[in-house]
Amino acid sequence: MNRALLGSGLVTLMLLLSACGSGNNFEDIDAFMAQAKAQPKGKIEPIPRFAPYQAFAYEAAALRSPFQPPVKIDLVNRPKGSRLIKPDPNRVKQFLEGFEMSQFEMVGTLGNEAGKFALMRGAGGVHRVKVGDYLGRNDGKIISISDSQVDLVELVPDGEGGWLERPLTIILKERS
Repeated sequence: MNRALLGSGLVTLMLLLSACGSGNNFEDIDAFMAQAKAQPKGKIEPIPRFAPYQAFAYEAAALRSPFQPPVKIDLVNRPKGSRLIKPDPNRVKQFLEGFEMSQFEMVGTLGNEAGKFALMRGAGGVHRVKVGDYLGRNDGKIISISDSQVDLVELVPDGEGGWLERPLTIILKERS
């Protein structure tokens, strides 16, 4: 009886396994292949053309920074410049005159037999300056150096053809 039961179970198992493999379950793949074969051959779309790069020249570098507050000018009581004072156009510009005055801060002083020097941080490093050197874009000439500050005089146009001497002090930056 066990043999008969085992034989009928084996026959049933064989029928079940043969039923699983008899169907074609590749309809989706066959449909995709038929669609791919139906597409026209030999035509590849060209690469899209891009517009060439247009160079842009930034010309607002000399204008006031939009992040700084505007300078209020009292037109009635505005000081008048002098035509006797003006920058020397023949003077050779020093390296630190190519940078804005707001970039500089005093970080120390040095002294030796040659005189007293101020250490100014800005323009990508720390620079040693002395009385008579120029700093900033407005012909800022250093007139005195003390242990706590550097005093300069800048020449700025008054807008009417004259020039004004504007004093400026850069105070020693304390360690924070």
